[in-house]
Amino acid sequence: MKIVIINASPRSDGLTAAILNGISNTLTERNVDVSYYDLGRLSMAQCFGCCSCYKTGYCVIDDDAEKVSHVIADSDGIVLGTPTYASNVSGLMKVFIDRGHFVIEQLLRGKYCVTVATGENYGSKDTVKVLDKLVLYSGGRLVKRIAVNEPFNSVRLGAKHSSKIEHLASKAGTKLYDAVIRQKKYPLQALYHKIIFELGIKPFVLRKGDKYSGVIRKWKGEII
Repeated sequence: MKIVIINASPRSDGLTAAILNGISNTLTERNVDVSYYDLGRLSMAQCFGCCSCYKTGYCVIDDDAEKVSHVIADSDGIVLGTPTYASNVSGLMKVFIDRGHFVIEQLLRGKYCVTVATGENYGSKDTVKVLDKLVLYSGGRLVKRIAVNEPFNSVRLGAKHSSKIEHLASKAGTKLYDAVIRQKKYPLQALYHKIIFELGIKPFVLRKGDKYSGVIRKWKGEII
């Protein structure tokens, strides 16, 4: 089993990281192959908006964002974690989404996913919805969502906060592991994705013709 964990916080030791590391620990205890990425430590340029990837299947920018996308494509699932900035995902996460071949190319199709959003106020609930939509639009299976509000630097504030984080992470990691092992189905999610894909994404891509030939090749599994 291969799981990719993405930390889209610029802080590798904050609340988001604490939850993601807890999930990672839960999975590795079960001998899962975990690839953990701090986006703030990667070489990751912003999307140019050239759309050439839709024709070729590859981004013209050969950096870490493209490499991580290949790792995700070869995985069984992904955990996406971000802090909340202005009731939305972090800038790092937005750049990664823009570069990641998610929605149009259906990068997460059939993969099991956990979404994590942290913050101090109500915005984290809006943020996790952004990640949830990304998963469902990209063909993923949403196993668990976490939207947690804690004081800034709460991971350093003592056992009470640490215990809460450990519990959330352990539960999410266990649920993700079980879902992959059992190959759990999510009929309502599948129906939702089918509507989005068949009525929105697929007709749009087919209308584009050769300009989106790389997308169709990815759908067929001819390009990883």
